[in-house]
Amino acid sequence: MKPFLLLQSRPEDVTSDDEHRAFCQLSGLDESQLLRVRMDKGELPEVDLNDYSGVFMGGGPGNVSYDESQKSEMQRNFEPWLYGLLGRVIAEDKPFLGVCLGMGMLVKLCGGEVKMGISEPVESVEIVLTEVGRGDQLLKNITDEFSAFVGHKEGVEVAPGGAVELARSATCLQMIRIGANVYGTQFHPELDPGGLAIRVEAYKNLGYFHPDEADDVIAAAWQADVQWPPKILQNFVKVYQQ
Repeated sequence: MKPFLLLQSRPEDVTSDDEHRAFCQLSGLDESQLLRVRMDKGELPEVDLNDYSGVFMGGGPGNVSYDESQKSEMQRNFEPWLYGLLGRVIAEDKPFLGVCLGMGMLVKLCGGEVKMGISEPVESVEIVLTEVGRGDQLLKNITDEFSAFVGHKEGVEVAPGGAVELARSATCLQMIRIGANVYGTQFHPELDPGGLAIRVEAYKNLGYFHPDEADDVIAAAWQADVQWPPKILQNFVKVYQQ
């Protein structure tokens, strides 16, 4: 079987390792079936997309809408490589699922607008499928409305040209498809309460919420019903595994 590939940009080992753990555990893959590229560490290899069943991209502390002076050196280093790879993914319509930052990168590459201020705090929100979304292969056997974890400073209001809107929350666009096989989600289908707790500790001083609220954010996460989003990962593997 061809492995899947996970593109990562989280600069902390603890969050990066847990992100990999979560994608494996919630998709049903074992670690040998999901290879990693740590873009945060300058791993920018030549990638033959034909070597993989599909590609996942996780989120991270970067923002697409930052101007160059606001971006970290890490983000400035990996962006050209990543945009080149995503350009090939879109042109060849290769299986891809980008989460949060991954969706923002797709939208920008397709000429759409990613804006600061279209934000959601770190919490679970209600996601509603569109009519097209209800018939999509990755959303098969998923309820039309479900809760999912979010946490972002920027977002997308309108799908770019060539993209199909699959789901929304009250605040912003939550899931798109480009072509037949390229997907993006603003919400985190790979995130469980334990993983959210790790990220809250890592990012509690980055402005997603007041640091004093960290314990309350974690407690609320353990009460959330987020059973449906991981099925998107499972469907992605089921559809594209070679």
